[in-house]
Amino acid sequence: MPTEDKVLGLLLDGVWQTGGGRDTRPVVNPATGETIADLVVATAADVDTALGAADRAFARWRSTDAAARAAILHEAAVLIRTRLDLIATLLTREQGKPLAEARSEVIAAALMFDWYAEEALRNYGRVLVRPSGERAIVIRQPVGVVAALSPWNFPVYLLAKKLAPAIAAGCTVIAKPPEEAPASASALVRCLVDAGLPSGVLQMVFGVPDDISRRLIASDIVRKVSFTGSVPVGQHLMRLSADGVKRITLELGGHAPVLIFADCDLDKTLDQVVAQKFRNAGQVCVSPTRFYVEEAIYDKFLAGFAARTTALRVGDGLDPASLMGPLANVRRPVAVEKLVSDATAKGARLLAGGERLDRSGFFYRPTLLADVPLAAEVMTSEPFGPVAVAAPFATVDEAIEQANRLPYGLAAFVFTENGRRANILSDAIEAGMVGINTFAVSVADAPFGGVKLSGFGSEGGTEGFDSYTVVKAVHQA
Repeated sequence: MPTEDKVLGLLLDGVWQTGGGRDTRPVVNPATGETIADLVVATAADVDTALGAADRAFARWRSTDAAARAAILHEAAVLIRTRLDLIATLLTREQGKPLAEARSEVIAAALMFDWYAEEALRNYGRVLVRPSGERAIVIRQPVGVVAALSPWNFPVYLLAKKLAPAIAAGCTVIAKPPEEAPASASALVRCLVDAGLPSGVLQMVFGVPDDISRRLIASDIVRKVSFTGSVPVGQHLMRLSADGVKRITLELGGHAPVLIFADCDLDKTLDQVVAQKFRNAGQVCVSPTRFYVEEAIYDKFLAGFAARTTALRVGDGLDPASLMGPLANVRRPVAVEKLVSDATAKGARLLAGGERLDRSGFFYRPTLLADVPLAAEVMTSEPFGPVAVAAPFATVDEAIEQANRLPYGLAAFVFTENGRRANILSDAIEAGMVGINTFAVSVADAPFGGVKLSGFGSEGGTEGFDSYTVVKAVHQA
């Protein structure tokens, strides 16, 4: 059973590496600002070792029976559930989210491994109609070595979203989890290793993100890149991948609109939207942020939202009473504070929050801004923090216009009891995912991805599995 390591290492060719004269960087608890561990930083030689090991292992792993790959993924899911409390505690200590949210994230990661274990057995091709004596078939084969780059807001679940389908498809993976939250990601990787994943199938490195991504993508060994993170970094990685014509999946930022109509169950809707807005302190790529509310219920919506927001208890995620934890790092409160100050200076009304907590750690109060003008930066830039902005609308067309106004299109949400309106909005809104009276848009069996600047390609569902395969047509006369 793994323990809470004070020195976190690399996984290279099946061996955990620490020390050896390598540099380290501190891992900080965002609730206290204190260093809780030291993280080993990979050298250029370490990255090359990872590349070589992944390349050698690919020939063996792609030829491994799909049932054997599935059995390892299922066993990893069992170990994740067995170690739930440990992994969730590590996640909360280094990332900040309340322990209940951390537990949900770890459980979702286990579900991801179980679902893709079964998908490994359904990697079907097809037979084409040909004259007697001839055959033409279409098959899917693993794309090759994958560079999987995952972020700090969901360090367990988003890593699992990449590892599970890649390994199921027969790929080998070099993972670079977030340096801000490495312990929980390492604990997830340990579950795969302890489940019997052969040496070399999975490598894990940490370090300066740009240095590592450049070296991985420049290598002819890597044939697929999967990245979750910001739009500017995604654009940068896309440029790097172009030289090698490498397949790339990008799940980038969003600025999710929420359309609230007068016929919704307002109290039920408010309970949902406030809880979801401040989940993980708003550090969620599909976090509901821009609330467009039908004029008839606008004032009542604001009053209910403000009351619920003010009542949220903010504190250390390990405290069971805390409903929202700190922001993940020292940069986030500063960024959020600038957006709130800009909005109020331009005429927005501050109805709740709007300040940091006077305590150690990276805390910012859950915040509601009303009547926010389009000129405010927060109406254009994703806050990635505990800030909700609200404005009224008069017509459905106006609501659609505002929802589609930005160059992002990851997720959008609609609350209405009118089925015809729901269908119209589902078609008209420009987003990769639309939730109607729900925020449950990230599940194992459905595609998750955006349009416009929010990226392209999908994780989750059969689409997520297919992104790690290449199509081959075989014709035989």
